[in-house]
Amino acid sequence: VSLVESGGGLVQPGGSLRLSCFASGFTFSRYTMTWYRQAPGKARELIAGINSTGGITDYADSVKGRFTISRDNSENTVYLLMNNLKPEDTAVYYCNAESDYYSIDYWGPGTQVTVSS
Repeated sequence: VSLVESGGGLVQPGGSLRLSCFASGFTFSRYTMTWYRQAPGKARELIAGINSTGGITDYADSVKGRFTISRDNSENTVYLLMNNLKPEDTAVYYCNAESDYYSIDYWGPGTQVTVSS
């Protein structure tokens, strides 16, 4: 089982990034996918989630209107498009897969996003 995030990096305020999380080793289409982030010295924060079919999404107030979560079940990948990035978006971003049927979830190792001029 593996989740691997990619697409992080350094971006200026107001810029955009698209994160990807590729899943393998489990039936991706049966898992709810969620993006979290953790800034230095802060607790991990849930920022966006999408159900197994992609028909339902939800966002934290801090990113609503700026971030968009999506998934491609044929590619076993979940995405997070981040627009109008702010310095306070700086964090390590993690994807999480939670089974719709069992008490199982998986985490990726995270990808660093730094928003700075």
